[in-house]
Amino acid sequence: MLNWWINSTLLRRSWLNSRWTPVLFGALLAGTGTASADDLSVVRDLASRVGPIVGSAQACPNVAPSRVQLIVDKFQSVIREVSNDDAVRGDLSRLFEHYLGDGRSLVSTGRTVCTAAESQIADLERTINIVPPPSGAASSLADAIAPAAANAAVVPTEPVPQGDVHGVTDREIRFGMVIPYTGSAKENGQSYKLGFEVAFAKANDGGGVNGRMLKLIPADDGFEPSRTLGAMKQLWDKDQVFGYVGNLGTPTAEVSVPFALDHRALFYAGFTGGSVLRHDPPDRYVFNYRPSFVEEGDAAVRYLLKMRKLRPNQIAAFGENDSLGDQGFAGVAKAFRAIGLNDSSILRLTYNRNTLDVDDAVNQLRQQKVPIRAVAMTATTRPAAKFIEKTRDLFPGMIYTNMSIVGATAFAEELKLLGPRFGENVIVTQSVPAVAGYSSEVLEFKTALAKYAPGETPDYISLEGFIAANVLIDALRRCGRQVDSEKLVEALENTRNLDLGLGAPINFGRSDHQAMHKVWGTQLDKDGKFQPIELE
Repeated sequence: MLNWWINSTLLRRSWLNSRWTPVLFGALLAGTGTASADDLSVVRDLASRVGPIVGSAQACPNVAPSRVQLIVDKFQSVIREVSNDDAVRGDLSRLFEHYLGDGRSLVSTGRTVCTAAESQIADLERTINIVPPPSGAASSLADAIAPAAANAAVVPTEPVPQGDVHGVTDREIRFGMVIPYTGSAKENGQSYKLGFEVAFAKANDGGGVNGRMLKLIPADDGFEPSRTLGAMKQLWDKDQVFGYVGNLGTPTAEVSVPFALDHRALFYAGFTGGSVLRHDPPDRYVFNYRPSFVEEGDAAVRYLLKMRKLRPNQIAAFGENDSLGDQGFAGVAKAFRAIGLNDSSILRLTYNRNTLDVDDAVNQLRQQKVPIRAVAMTATTRPAAKFIEKTRDLFPGMIYTNMSIVGATAFAEELKLLGPRFGENVIVTQSVPAVAGYSSEVLEFKTALAKYAPGETPDYISLEGFIAANVLIDALRRCGRQVDSEKLVEALENTRNLDLGLGAPINFGRSDHQAMHKVWGTQLDKDGKFQPIELE
C-alpha cells in the first residue's frame, strides 16, 4: 500500500480572482483504489489550488516544460490512485484541466506575469519536494514523490492540538469566514477576505503569531441566511476552526452569531453594521471593527442637511427589505429625530435581497408631490447601481448616498459602465480612511497587497479587512503561546489607544466591543474614483 502525505505551505502569493494565503493541506492516498468522499473532496480541492499555478507556468517560456510536466504527471497519478472508477477519474482529470486553463488565462490576459508564475511553480516544487530536472533530463514519478514510504510513516497525519482548544494546534490557528461566492454581495465578500488573507500572509511571513501560522478557511452561504448555518457548522465540525472572522451580512448574522455564542467561539469583525452584533452590554465573544449602520446613516443624513442644505422632506431612504435595510433606515431616523421629526415623515423605498428589482421603489419616488433631491441608500453594489440607472434621468441633480457595505470600488465600476453622468453626486460613507491617501496603515496595506496579491487593486473593503485582521493579530500576540477564546477576549477588551496610523485610535473595552466609531466621507469624481470629503 502506498501512503504518503503532502504537508506544506502551498503559496505565499496571490493573483486576481484566485486569492491565496499560506494554506496547509494534506492528502492521504491509499493504494487500494477505493476512495472515500473525503479523499475525493481533497483531490478536488488540490486541483483548484495546484491547477492555476501549473497552468500559469505552462504559458510561460521561462519555465522549462519538463518541470511543468513532472507536476502534471504527479497529479494524474494522484487521480489514478484515489479511485478505480474510470468515470470518477475522468471527472477529476477534466476538473484539473479546467484549472490548468484558468492558470494559462491568467498569463495570457496579463493578470499575472511570468516572473510571478516561475516563483509560484518553484514554491509548489518545494512543497512536494521536487527538484527541477536539468534541461532535457528524464524524471520518473517515483523520484518526484516525497517523502519516501519509510519516512512518511513518521509524518503526523494531523496537526498536534494544543490541549483541547478547538482550532489551535502547535503549528497553526484556524479561523473560519462565511461569505458569499454568489449573489449581490459576492464582490464584497471576496474583497474582505483578501484583506484578511494579506494580513495573515504578512504575519506568517514573519514567523506567525507566537510560533503559529494563521490559516483562513472560507465557506460560501450565497448571502442567504438559509445557507449560513450549514456553512458555520461545516467550519466548526469539519474544518475545526478556532473562531470566525469577517463573516458578511446582516440577515446572515442573525443565524451565525447565535451559533458562535452557543459554542463560545470568537465572532470577530463581521462585515455588517447591524445591531445583532452590537448588544448592550456586548456579547462576550462578539467584536466589531466598523461603525454601526446607524452611525453611518446618521452621518450621511446630517451631511445632507448641514452641508448640502436640504430640507428633511427632500430626503428619502432606499434599502433592502430585510434587517440590513432596517438598520440603515434606523440611522436615517436617528438624524430626523435629532431635528424633532419622527419616522413616519420619511419616505422609505425597498427592494428584495439578491434581486435587482427596484421598479416599485422607482415608481414610489415618481409619485411624490414634493420632489426628492437626495436618497440615503443601504444597498449592495448591483441593486444600488440599478436604482441610480433607473432614476438618474428622471431626477437630474439627485444626490445619492450609500454606506460602506456597498463596496466603493465595485460600485464605481458598475456606475462607470453606465456612463459618466451616473457617477455624479454619488457619496459613500466609509469605515476606513481614503484608500488613495498616504496614511501609515494605508501605505503598509498597499505594500503588503503588492507582495502577497500582485495584480490586485487596493479598495476600501480589502483595506478594512487588512486593518481588522491587524487588530486581531495584535491581540493574539498579547495572548502569548497559550491561546484560547477566553484569553483572546481579555486581550481584545484590553486594547487601548492602538495607533495604526488611521487618524483615530483603536479601542475596545468590556462595555464597548466596537473598535471604530469614526465615519469617513467619499465622493465619486469625474474619473470614477472616490475622493475624500468632509461630512461635517
